[in-house]
Amino acid sequence: MDSFFSLKGKVAVVTGGGSGIGKAVVERFARAGAKVVIGDLRDCPELAAEVGGISVPTDVTVEQQVKQLLQTAVDRFGRLDILVNNAGIFANYRQLKDATAEDFQRCFDVNTLGAFYGIKHAAALMNEGGSLINTASYAGKTGFIDLGSYGASKFSVVGMTQTAALELSERNIRVNCVCPTSVNTPMALEEGGDALLQMEKTLVPLGRICEPEEVAAMIHFLAADDCGFINGQALNLCGGWSAGLNQRVWDKLGA
Repeated sequence: MDSFFSLKGKVAVVTGGGSGIGKAVVERFARAGAKVVIGDLRDCPELAAEVGGISVPTDVTVEQQVKQLLQTAVDRFGRLDILVNNAGIFANYRQLKDATAEDFQRCFDVNTLGAFYGIKHAAALMNEGGSLINTASYAGKTGFIDLGSYGASKFSVVGMTQTAALELSERNIRVNCVCPTSVNTPMALEEGGDALLQMEKTLVPLGRICEPEEVAAMIHFLAADDCGFINGQALNLCGGWSAGLNQRVWDKLGA
C-alpha cells in the first residue's frame, strides 16, 4: 500500500511559495513525493533545488503571469494536479473610518484577484481529480477590529472557493480553503500587530498562534486523494477559538 496522503506523481504549484506558509507547503509537498513549482515575487532557486522543483518569479496581480506560471508547470512536468493559491498581503492596521481605498485595492489585487486568476487558469489545465486550495483566513469568517481591508479580501476568497467548488465538481476538481488565525510568519509579526497577537493568545484555547507547518499540514491533507470527498469547505485552524470561550477568558471577564 502507498503511504497515506502520498503526492507521488503529482505536480503542484504554490504561489507565495518562497516564505512563510508557502515555503512550508513547498517543503512538505516535496517530502510527500510531488514535483513542486514555486511561484513567488522573488526567484527562489535555492529552495527549488532543495526540493527538486522549479522557481518561476510571479506577480499574482498580473493575470498573464499567473497563466504563464501554470503553463510552465505543465510544460515542464507534463501535468497539473494541485494549485495552492497562497500569495497574500496585509495592508494596514486601520479601523474602517481611517482606511483608504488603496488599502482595499492592495488586498483585493493580491488576495482575491490573485486567487481568482489561479482558479480561472488552473481549471483549463488541471487534470480530472485535481485539487485547488486557497489560503483564506479566520478573518474571512468573522470580523476583526482594524482588519477591514484584509478581512474583506479573505471573505471574498471563502465565497469564491465555494462557488468554484460547485462549478468544477463535474470534472471532479475539488476546491477548498484554509482559514488560520495569526500564523508565525513575518506578515503576522509586522509592526502594529502586537495587540492582535496578544488578544489571540488569550482567546485561542491552546494559548498560542499557529505555526506555518501546521497550515501546511492541513493544505497537504486537502491536496491528497485520500480526502476526495472534501469539497467547498473553509476549514478553521484556530486552536479551538471557534468552539467558544476558554477558561482564561471566563476568568478575565468574571473578575
